[in-house]
Amino acid sequence: MDVVSLTEELVAIPSHDDETAAGEFVAEWLRDHTDAAVSRDDHGNVVARTGTGEQSLALVGHHDVVPPDDRQVDDTGEYRLTRRAGRLYGRGTADMKGSLAAAMLAFADAEPTAGELVFASFAGEEQGGEGCRAAIEDGFSTDYAVVVEGSTGYSEPGVPASEAGGGSPERRSDGVTDVAVAHKGRRGSTVVAEGTAAHASEVDAGENAIYRATDAVDLIRGIEFPTTDVLGHELRGSVTVTEIEGGSAWNVVPERCEATVDERTVPGERAPLERVEALDGVSVRVDQDLPPMACGDAAFADAVLDAAAGAQEGDPEHVVKPHATDAGWLAAAGTDCVVVGAAEPGEAHTATESVSIAVLERCRTIYDGVVDSWLD
Repeated sequence: MDVVSLTEELVAIPSHDDETAAGEFVAEWLRDHTDAAVSRDDHGNVVARTGTGEQSLALVGHHDVVPPDDRQVDDTGEYRLTRRAGRLYGRGTADMKGSLAAAMLAFADAEPTAGELVFASFAGEEQGGEGCRAAIEDGFSTDYAVVVEGSTGYSEPGVPASEAGGGSPERRSDGVTDVAVAHKGRRGSTVVAEGTAAHASEVDAGENAIYRATDAVDLIRGIEFPTTDVLGHELRGSVTVTEIEGGSAWNVVPERCEATVDERTVPGERAPLERVEALDGVSVRVDQDLPPMACGDAAFADAVLDAAAGAQEGDPEHVVKPHATDAGWLAAAGTDCVVVGAAEPGEAHTATESVSIAVLERCRTIYDGVVDSWLD
């Protein structure tokens, strides 16, 4: 089976509300096309293993998607999938059933002689890595992993390190597939300011929670963004207030105000948000903390870059990604990860999501090359 046909089969299976059918398809396909030991756990994760040896390498993806746009489903609720100008259009083509199909085919073709090859397709990646986290808690572990999220076109001019959206036709040119050796994480926090309510005509009788919250916001504005270096690449985080809500009526001194803080974290560093708790009546609640990733093995990163270079005419580079993937959870558990996949910046989660057919075929070749160089 070719990568386009397999991608089309995967994309045709809705998996934004319920990943069960997609996971069953992946597991059955692996059982039909490989001699590997295939399992599907209670969380919906699919894992296959072949070969033996002291070191292990995983090809890692996920089979869930975000909800489709109205234009991406037909009148019966089925996903639309179209081919046009060398690309596949539809929900999940870029994020990430196309690259998942390429990894499945590479796994099926592999004959590792110097270690164990693992294929993993996790559920719940779009819900904060729920499937990956559950698998790790249940004992999932590998020495190395290629996570097949998007890395194509990240070294192109005009694509800043902060690029996370806004895909455009001008950039859809089968760009070079790079190798991401690091990505940022995301910590979402809520600053809670509490005061004492009073009638607005008697200001001194209360404690204004909005004033306390704005004092906290001023403090956050002065925090220096954390930075770190990963294999010679600078990774710069950020922290910003994105929402604020408080008060109950026009004539009441507010007793509560909350501000949402979005922080893009880097390996080993966090913005010191706890400083705001030195203010009277102010506390911080962490609502989400998706970990960053940094590859700690330069030899592995170089081997994957060599495989990428051998699969295309362009000159791929080591790059960093601005947003979190399951590689963060794996790295936190001790796995050296890189990210290599077909999706370009700005394709994932869009109403016009698409992926290049040529790049899907290229990624399949890259994954073959990584397995051959690292486990043979």
